[in-house]
Amino acid sequence: MEQTTFFTLGQRVHSSTDPRRVGTVKFVGNVEGYSGIWVGVDWDNEGDGKHDGSINGVRYFQGRSQNSASFLRPQNLSPGISLLQALKLRYQSHSTEQDEDEMYVLSASNKRVSVQLLGKDKIQDKLSRFEELTSASISYLGVSTPGDPAEISASVPNLKELDLMGNLIMDWKDVGTICEQLPHLVALNLSNNLMTQNMTGLPLLKAIRVLVLNSTGINWSQVEILEHSLPVIEELHLMGNNISSIKPTSSSTVQGFDFLRLLNLEDNCLAEWDEILKLSQLKSLEQLYLNKNKLTCIFYPDKIQEVLSNHESCEESYFPFQNLRCLLLGSNEINDLASIDSLNTFPKLIDIRLSDNPIADPARGGLPRFVLIARLAKVEMLNGSEISARERKESEIRYVRLVMSKLLDNPEEINRLHPRFVELKNFYGIEDERPLVGAAGPQKMASGLLSITLKCVASSVGEKLPLTKKLPATTTVGKLKALCENFFKLKSLKLKLFLQEEGSPLPMLLDDEMATLMDMGIGNESTIIVDEES
Repeated sequence: MEQTTFFTLGQRVHSSTDPRRVGTVKFVGNVEGYSGIWVGVDWDNEGDGKHDGSINGVRYFQGRSQNSASFLRPQNLSPGISLLQALKLRYQSHSTEQDEDEMYVLSASNKRVSVQLLGKDKIQDKLSRFEELTSASISYLGVSTPGDPAEISASVPNLKELDLMGNLIMDWKDVGTICEQLPHLVALNLSNNLMTQNMTGLPLLKAIRVLVLNSTGINWSQVEILEHSLPVIEELHLMGNNISSIKPTSSSTVQGFDFLRLLNLEDNCLAEWDEILKLSQLKSLEQLYLNKNKLTCIFYPDKIQEVLSNHESCEESYFPFQNLRCLLLGSNEINDLASIDSLNTFPKLIDIRLSDNPIADPARGGLPRFVLIARLAKVEMLNGSEISARERKESEIRYVRLVMSKLLDNPEEINRLHPRFVELKNFYGIEDERPLVGAAGPQKMASGLLSITLKCVASSVGEKLPLTKKLPATTTVGKLKALCENFFKLKSLKLKLFLQEEGSPLPMLLDDEMATLMDMGIGNESTIIVDEES
């Protein structure tokens, strides 16, 4: 960093009128055509600037984007305040008469009604007694320095949780100073503080159990260094850091982190499942968040030794992901059945998110919810929705009937594409459903009739009572539409049918008019929504 009269290149600052408008100093000096000293700032939020660091054809620095940079007078920028100043600002400042006047709601007649804050003085008094404060949030207040360390320990000796999100802290030494002066601190949030790469001098943070480092610019090499300073860490959040690879320093897999239960790597750039396998020996890991990455497949290692190749003895090694219970994979690019089926191999996995992947999106040719449930034998929570015993039973029966309707004459293809089919078919005692041809011609299907509830929600015809009908499993979607026209007297309307599934946030459109109820996997006591095309 180059020292200047006013600010330092690389220094984090915020607008003097808005502590949420945060950026990095990239230039200090004269600007051609303008008098006095100017500070060039590259803002974190791209839309906060007016240009890219050049003005009137002269480049002074390179901004992150076309509209991320600005030139400001020094007096319009703040270098920040100390931790203790921020605590006093947040918890010891009293509301002014003007603030009190603004505390109102509008009545039905559009008149102001003052808000009475019951017990406000008592609450304010308690918060202002710093020695009793156990949790503090001073996000986006421009904190740039710890201040006097002795004052921190004397002022808030019992602080257990501290939220420093969106401030100006850069140096890991400052983080160490804060933690050393707060011996009871167990949870620290540093999100949206752009931290430096240099981590030398970071002390042992022996009480920290939860550390949030979202959008701090940290990479995996720094995470490996942090491990030595976090002996009891249980939750580590690393969202939005552009992490594309996991590079263990001393082994083929990540070691240490003996108490880590939750690792959040959402919204990064991880594309290869091999990178994720490097986390497989974290023996206490129960929750792994991988939403919003670029993963295309999942697999559980066939040979444990592939993952444990650098272990000296079997006594020191563990089954891959031996305690993983929750795996969030939403908003990736997974598009193969093998990935779905591989999830059955994880020893304790019961909570899975697959939403917004091609393989789990029926609108993109993916699997509907009932098929996912049937293929995932042990899952109890899917896409944030609990799977009831009834939903599992109905999904598995429906899935078996769906497979039978499409592949009954090709057992080899069934075994290859549907690993659970035989198991489920035998478990529920489902017989082969084929027409019996005799002297009198084709007879009734073994599947019999399905009890279907029809709910009409067409806005142009008003509310109608639901109807329950018994229909052959061979009824096509097109035939069912024609029946609904008669049932609800909808001759002049063009209909759309949707299958309402338990636990699914949206009904599934039945858009193939030639498909039968059996083809769609629709089982007994299903509910179909009848709507009109807009």
